[in-house]
Amino acid sequence: MMGGYGMMGGFGWLGMLTMLLFWIGVIALVVWALSNLFPARQAGAEPDALEILKRRYARGEISREEFMQARDTLQ
Repeated sequence: MMGGYGMMGGFGWLGMLTMLLFWIGVIALVVWALSNLFPARQAGAEPDALEILKRRYARGEISREEFMQARDTLQ
């Protein structure tokens, strides 16, 4: 009927284990690729108040006097 090889075509449990490891590797590779393609945002990476103040001054949104006064208030 099956030529003495059984259901797994001669590979038995070793073949099942190899196939399982193969698919685990494929899934892990896909997860790794997707996580690198769409990196998660870091919640704690927001700039502090002084950094925001410096950026506003650099863009020209506030004058030098406003910057100095706000900086002295923050420090």
